[in-house]
Amino acid sequence: MNDNYEIIRAITVYAIPVLFAISLHEAAHGYVARYFGDDTAERMGRLTANPIKHIDLFGTIILPIVLLLSPWKMVFGYAKPVPVDFSRLRNPKKQMGFVAAAGPAANFAMGVGWVFMHVLLIAAGVTEPFLLGMCKAGLWTNAIMCGFNLIPIPPLDGGRIVTAILPRDLAVKFASIERLGPFIFLGIILLMNTGPFRVIVGTLVLIVKSLILLPFSPLPSYYVP
Repeated sequence: MNDNYEIIRAITVYAIPVLFAISLHEAAHGYVARYFGDDTAERMGRLTANPIKHIDLFGTIILPIVLLLSPWKMVFGYAKPVPVDFSRLRNPKKQMGFVAAAGPAANFAMGVGWVFMHVLLIAAGVTEPFLLGMCKAGLWTNAIMCGFNLIPIPPLDGGRIVTAILPRDLAVKFASIERLGPFIFLGIILLMNTGPFRVIVGTLVLIVKSLILLPFSPLPSYYVP
């Protein structure tokens, strides 16, 4: 009974942070794509922060719950990708990097926002474990989303950023890996808890988390999650 309570509590604490981490990540891609000339996401009704528009049954609900309850005790997921027609961008090769970076940048900003909320709650004398736990969940969820997506392998955002930076000939060859996207993504998930790969992902996440917390470093430790 107690185990079931802890499971339900963990899911409810992470529900809102996960939904918004995934949804705003995707919306950010669409907003930046529109800025550079592609309004595909807007025309398809995907240029919104409404999580309902972005939810993928497996990636947004099932996968995060399974990972949360697994020995890894981590939260990760994905939403339905926001459609972006890179050919409609004014400078496709260069600007695709900015479109790709928008997702992790949104997660970074949300991580800062959750920490700021935690600071405000502590300063106001709030000790409610659920609210403080949600702030901590928001920090970790967005740090994981940001760090994971910066892995420099297509179809992850980090891979597209690398494609935008590489010389054109190398970029074309590197981008061709993206056709194997579903298999690469599945392989990354399966390798998440194995030796070297776990160290790489874990290091990226911890670096992102440290950068999120950096502006709050002058505060006493009990103010931050």
